[in-house]
Amino acid sequence: MAQQNDVREILQYIPQFRGRVFLVLIEAGLLPEPAIAETLLDLAVLENLGVKLVLGVLGGDLKDLYDWTLECEIMAARVPSPISSPTSVRETLEILARGQSAVIDASATGPLDPPVVDFALGIGVSKIIALLEEDILIHGRPAPAVRATEAVALADHTTASGAGLLRAAAAACQRGIPRAHVLNGRRQGVLVDELFSNEGVGTMVHADSYRVIRQLREEDIPELLGMIGRSVRRTKLVARTYEDIQSRLDDFRVMTIDGNVVGCVALHQYPAEACAEVACLHVKQPHEGRGYGVDLVLHAEEMARTLGIPRVFSLTNRAADFFRHQLGYSPANVDVLPAVRKQQYEASGRDSLVFAKILAPAPPSVP
Repeated sequence: MAQQNDVREILQYIPQFRGRVFLVLIEAGLLPEPAIAETLLDLAVLENLGVKLVLGVLGGDLKDLYDWTLECEIMAARVPSPISSPTSVRETLEILARGQSAVIDASATGPLDPPVVDFALGIGVSKIIALLEEDILIHGRPAPAVRATEAVALADHTTASGAGLLRAAAAACQRGIPRAHVLNGRRQGVLVDELFSNEGVGTMVHADSYRVIRQLREEDIPELLGMIGRSVRRTKLVARTYEDIQSRLDDFRVMTIDGNVVGCVALHQYPAEACAEVACLHVKQPHEGRGYGVDLVLHAEEMARTLGIPRVFSLTNRAADFFRHQLGYSPANVDVLPAVRKQQYEASGRDSLVFAKILAPAPPSVP
């Protein structure tokens, strides 16, 4: 969750949001006035950052909310037609083209009903954000990111109203909406906490690549060096230079959340000994405890399987329980290391423990 003083986490989103269209749906008649007021102030900031806003009023008085937008210095104009009208898309686009935010009546529809999605597709939104009296809880907790393809199965683990919203959000994404956020509108500051942090505080259903593991790019190297610097200083990781990483760029993978790098891993091959090392595993501190380290190691193992490598090993002095209990690695003697790696280990003077794992072969590809 983004803190008020966490400027770096907030700033990384400004270029991503500028010029994008956000449809924000508000249950104005059901939410506490202080929460609505803070949401509108936050929307005014988004407008100043260059976000094109469309505010849909799900309940309550449209004129009251419009008047509030003016009090909060949002440059708003009312759309003459309701959201389900055939003319609403054209009228809204005309308002946005003038550099104003639009306020529209959505009271005759549910927050993610087909007419709302039709309208959102027509104006080219990047996000639908629904500020509701209740949020979606899956297994009793908000789910920060749910793939649209997984949402229907997860609907069995929430309330009846939550299941309906989850299915509707998935359907919206499958029709072309990149992301649908369902937030608890009673919570003050929820909009900023959701939009300006990688994990968010509500439930987001997404159709695009929100969390991916990809190959390291050369432009990522400075960030990777900065990211692992703390662990290097604490002797968790071997010190590396820009040139070290550049020379083995293909070995490294990074995990990104919403386009931002949050973790890394490397797979260094030793073909002569038919093995590989899982190395340089690191997850940024704010993202620890979410299973990302496991995902990164499993990704490295899959790389090894694809390359036909039957055995992997890792050296660690603080993550012994992690490799043993969460990933199924077994303690091993230094003699299992390739000759070159054993020499490096002995020369380093480090007290790292060695863990090894035999990989199941990759399943045959389907023709």
